[in-house]
Amino acid sequence: MESLRAVGRGRPREFCVDQALAAALRVFWSKGYEGASMADLTEAMGITKPSLYAAFGNKEQLFVKALDLYEREKLDYVGEALAEPTARKVAEHLLRGALENQTSKSEPHGCLGVISSVACGAEAESIRQFVLARGASARKALVERFEQAKAQGDLPAHVDVEGLTSYLYAVLQGMAVQAGAGASREDLDRLIATSMSMWPSA
Repeated sequence: MESLRAVGRGRPREFCVDQALAAALRVFWSKGYEGASMADLTEAMGITKPSLYAAFGNKEQLFVKALDLYEREKLDYVGEALAEPTARKVAEHLLRGALENQTSKSEPHGCLGVISSVACGAEAESIRQFVLARGASARKALVERFEQAKAQGDLPAHVDVEGLTSYLYAVLQGMAVQAGAGASREDLDRLIATSMSMWPSA
């Protein structure tokens, strides 16, 4: 576990880079890129602003590192979903994984990617584009998985794979927004059940 000496008045103190980054992730996850101030970040990370710059770079670079951590630790269910044997199981695993991620009692609710992709200020535009580009690669993998399912007869021949993927994304993003607004796990469970009841069968 890497540690660095924090810069500041008096005797320097060490801090754990991994713990500081995890704390920054929680701030971004709770408040979004725009809503997270440098004061919020340094207070949560327990370091000074010079120490933050020295260890992580500027706010944008810190967010990118936090997003990497988020994808490694919180979105592992996406890769697991793509490995499911049927398109229906892929979709359900994605929805159930999102539910667990978005309603965890120990983490902020909602989705970091959704929160940051809807940011609209000039300062956040580059971050918004970055988050959307990350999402596009995941979406491409899902389209390819559903195309494979269609070719294997697991999805009906008439199904528009792009449209089906957009539908699934709309549900996932809607869940994130609702979770962030305080929707209960039971509410989101019903949404998943309704969505899966409309899933096309071969």
